[in-house]
Amino acid sequence: MPQRIEQLKVWLASLPGLSDFTFEPASGDASFRRYFRICTAGKCFIAMDAPTEKEDSRPFIQIAAAFESIGLNVPHIHAQDLTQGFMLLQDMGSELYLDKLNAETVDRLYGDALGALVTLQACGPLQNIPHYDRILLMQEMTLFRDWLLARELKLTLTSEEQSMLDSVFNLLADNALQQPQVCVHRDYHSRNLMVMAQHNPGILDFQDAVIGPVTYDLVSLLRDCYINWTEHQVYAWSKGYFELAVQSGVLQAKHEGQFQMWFDLMGVQRHLKASGIFARLNQRDGKPGYLKDIPRTLGYIVTINSRNPGLKGLVAFIQKRVLPLLK
Repeated sequence: MPQRIEQLKVWLASLPGLSDFTFEPASGDASFRRYFRICTAGKCFIAMDAPTEKEDSRPFIQIAAAFESIGLNVPHIHAQDLTQGFMLLQDMGSELYLDKLNAETVDRLYGDALGALVTLQACGPLQNIPHYDRILLMQEMTLFRDWLLARELKLTLTSEEQSMLDSVFNLLADNALQQPQVCVHRDYHSRNLMVMAQHNPGILDFQDAVIGPVTYDLVSLLRDCYINWTEHQVYAWSKGYFELAVQSGVLQAKHEGQFQMWFDLMGVQRHLKASGIFARLNQRDGKPGYLKDIPRTLGYIVTINSRNPGLKGLVAFIQKRVLPLLK
């Protein structure tokens, strides 16, 4: 690691105007990427270190260009070295949505985020990025079974529980695939949105973008794994989004009857995936800090139980077998 840091500093010093700079960590991350704030002559930038054996930076560059071209506020790439896995990016500050969201700010901040989301869905790229297909959807949900249930909680499932999970996984995959397909950021939530004085929000961590279900990013934002709001608020924001999406041609008025079910079930798929990832971060990567977010994440599934009879078995399983072990 120290050698990697020195290589990054040598590369930075080779760039025009960066021979003399301060260098400090900018943020932690759940991936192998690391970020550093570089300041020189009153200007600050972000240096990204993405080791080539662990991270492919080409999707980041491709998606950044595509999003920037449609007017989304993403970090501009000032310089790049794909051979070494280094990039110099625009500094979007340090004010995460997560740190600034409260009862007074949430409507304005979410209004900005929903407006940007509809722009992404209406104008975002639909070529040269992967599809969120059944294989990927199912792989994500098995993270819940393999990493949270088996490795983190050491649960042994009965044959009935195995069958129930298989049935729910198929239900959720079917729900995702029957929705209108749009460009999906895939991590559109309060830790990846920056509060900006102009052109809010700043959008980060978009390199895993796919073509997928229209409600995916919406549920990531409104049923966030890191902060929660009342169901009344979530319903009001989702209704406002639906109207905006219809006006923008992303959805059609005829979708209104299905929209709430799409939204609810998409959230279940995402929350199963996220809880599995949080467990994997602890078990595989030695990062236990995300474990505290699992009860909130799975709690969303319990909350929407009454509206979706097909989830009764899953909800009972989470309430009786999973949540008691997380307290």
